[in-house]
Amino acid sequence: MVNLELIKPISRSSPSRIVLLVIDGLGGLPNPQTDKTELETANTPNLDNLANRGTCGLIDPVGPGITPGSAPGHLALFGYDPVSFNIGRGVLEAVGVDFDLQQGDIAARGNFCTVDESGLVTDRRAGRISTDKCAELCQLIDGLVIDKVKFFVCPVKEHRLIVVFRGEGLTSELSDSDPEQVGLAPKVVTALHPEAGRMAGITNRFLAKVKTTLAGYYPANMVLLRGFSQRPQFPTMVEVCKLKPAAIASYPMYRGLAKLVGMEVLETGTSIEDEFVTLKQNYANYDFFFLHIKGTDSAGEDGDFDRKVRIIEDVDRAIADLITIEPDVIVVTGDHSTPALLKGHSWHPVPILLYSKWCRPDKVTEFSESACVSGGLGRFPATQIMPLAMANALKLNKFGA
Repeated sequence: MVNLELIKPISRSSPSRIVLLVIDGLGGLPNPQTDKTELETANTPNLDNLANRGTCGLIDPVGPGITPGSAPGHLALFGYDPVSFNIGRGVLEAVGVDFDLQQGDIAARGNFCTVDESGLVTDRRAGRISTDKCAELCQLIDGLVIDKVKFFVCPVKEHRLIVVFRGEGLTSELSDSDPEQVGLAPKVVTALHPEAGRMAGITNRFLAKVKTTLAGYYPANMVLLRGFSQRPQFPTMVEVCKLKPAAIASYPMYRGLAKLVGMEVLETGTSIEDEFVTLKQNYANYDFFFLHIKGTDSAGEDGDFDRKVRIIEDVDRAIADLITIEPDVIVVTGDHSTPALLKGHSWHPVPILLYSKWCRPDKVTEFSESACVSGGLGRFPATQIMPLAMANALKLNKFGA
C-alpha cells in the first residue's frame, strides 16, 4: 500500500491534467438469464475504445473480501489508506451541505425510514421521498434540546438528512441505530466507550422524541442514524500531490469528502450531462478532476439491473465529449461494486481502466469485469491509483538516488 509520505517529496506540479471518473457502484454480478453483468450488458463503445487504447485491471477498495462503504471506497481512490483515515458518514454529509461544524460537534448521517405498527423497519429509505419533503420533515425535529445538548437537523437529499449534536462533553463513540436491513426494529444506540454513556442516553431520548413526532407522517415515520463522527484533519491533495484539484459531484456526501481532502467543489447540475458540461467549462482552471456519477449505485441498491445498464450507457455517451478535450490521463473506475442481484455494496473487485499517452496498452478491448481480469494492471489496492495516474501525467519525480 502506497504511503502518502512517499508521494509527498517526489510529487511535482505540471500543466498536465488528470480526470478521475468514478461510476459509483460500478461492479456487478451476472444476470442469471444472460450471464452478463450490468457493465457487460451495456453498450459502451467509448469506454471500450479507452480500454482498447489504455490498460485495465481490477481494484480492491479496502481489501479482498471486504465490503467497503462509500467513504472508505472514495478515500482509497484519492490515495488515502481507508483504514488509517476512516471517517464517519455524518461529517461527510454535514460538510457536503456546508453545515458549519464547530469544534466538539458530533454529526450523524440519517435516513428517514418506514416502520410498521410493530416498530419494524419496512423501508430503510422511506420510498426515497423527495428532498422537499425531507426538508419539511426536518423542520419538525430541528432545534430540540435534551440535557443541554442542541440538535440541528438538516436535509441532505431525498430521504437523507444529518443530525448535529452541540453541547459539552460529547463523543462519537456510539453504535448505529440503523439495522441495515428490513424486518428488524431500529437498534438502541449504545456506548462504545465508557465515556459515551451520557451521549448514548441523549441520542436514544432524541430518537424516541422523533418517533412520536413523526408517527403520523407515513412513509417517513422514523429516522435511522449511523456514522457518528467529528471533523478530522487530513493532509490535503494540494500538500501531498502538488495538485490543484476540483470535484464535480451532485450528492452532498461526495462533495463533503472532496472538501476534506482539499478539493475545490464546483457547482454543477444534477444530471450526468450537467456534470460533464461543468468539467468542460472549468477544464483550464484545474489539473485534477474528480467526477462522480451516483445513479449506478442507487440503481444497484434498488435491485434495478436494467436501470443500472441504462445509466452506464448514459455515462458512455457523455464520455465522448470528455475524449474530445484530450485529458492527459483518464481513469475510469468505481468506489465499490453494487450488484443489482445483491441490492447493496459488495466485496467484488472493481474494474478500472487507465488511459494516457504514456501507458503501456494491454490486450483488453472492452471495459468489463471479465475482460479486466486479464488486464495489464492486474488486481491491486485502490490506493495505488493516484500514484499511477500521477506517474502517467508526469507528476512524479524519481524516488531515491
